[in-house]
Amino acid sequence: MSNQTILSVKHLNKSFGAKQILFDLSFKVQSGHIVGLVGPNGAGKTTILKAILGLIKSSGEILIDGQLMSFNHSAPLKSVGALIEYPGIYPYLTGRQHLQLFAHNGDIQTTIDELALNDFIDQKAKKYSLGMKQKLGIALALINNPQLVILDEPLNGLDPQATRDLRELIITKAQAGTTFLVSSHLLSELQKLADDLIVIDHGRLIASAAMNEILASNRHYVVISTNNDSLAEQTLSQNNYPVVSSDPLKVMIDAAHPVEKLLTVLNEQRVTVKDLIHEDDDLEQSILTILEEKNA
Repeated sequence: MSNQTILSVKHLNKSFGAKQILFDLSFKVQSGHIVGLVGPNGAGKTTILKAILGLIKSSGEILIDGQLMSFNHSAPLKSVGALIEYPGIYPYLTGRQHLQLFAHNGDIQTTIDELALNDFIDQKAKKYSLGMKQKLGIALALINNPQLVILDEPLNGLDPQATRDLRELIITKAQAGTTFLVSSHLLSELQKLADDLIVIDHGRLIASAAMNEILASNRHYVVISTNNDSLAEQTLSQNNYPVVSSDPLKVMIDAAHPVEKLLTVLNEQRVTVKDLIHEDDDLEQSILTILEEKNA
């Protein structure tokens, strides 16, 4: 992955009438990275993407590959592919005709194969399911081999197989140098996909960091099954182990409260551990923790 900046957003502000939606947002996206844009519903994610694409007027500075982007100057979009909200589909055109209409330098059949569109690509779009329309919208975003791809909730309507296939395709293209900025509420999928995260809340930047930095503060637990859970809970509490729940018995572990010591103190009380499962906080919990800390 490159350290070159392909997208730079500086002091982005946006108001609709008297209501301000975005507040002095600044962040950068590095070339070849997959960047997740996350935040609660109504945080301003789609507004940010529309501003980057020049679909709405905003104040601040947006540079795409070093070129200034604005509502009245869209030249930098030649190197950008995008799917915002719902794909714009012409009902009486087939999927292939859509791709032919928008393709400039892309290989149409390669895109069809990459997104597994062959079964329906020659049907008229009015017959498409939500998932089919979504896959065609993603194909339109990718057809011209853009340097930067902006996807707003790309997994909407996709079944598990299509979700996995899209994830693998995005990773493959990123490894080849394509940059992705992806807004999604499916944090479990972003955790598998993104290199970096931008966290937004109420139109303000809360965090911008590498995924491993966001996850570094995750807490670790063990879920324990014993021959006497009540005595096990009492013993662990007396030894200052943070007990998260009693049924099942779930205990937080860290450097001061390691698993080895946990097993020792239970054994000393003749508590037999029948099963022990490790669990970690996921990205959802990490984001919630960040938001709680910022709003405290």
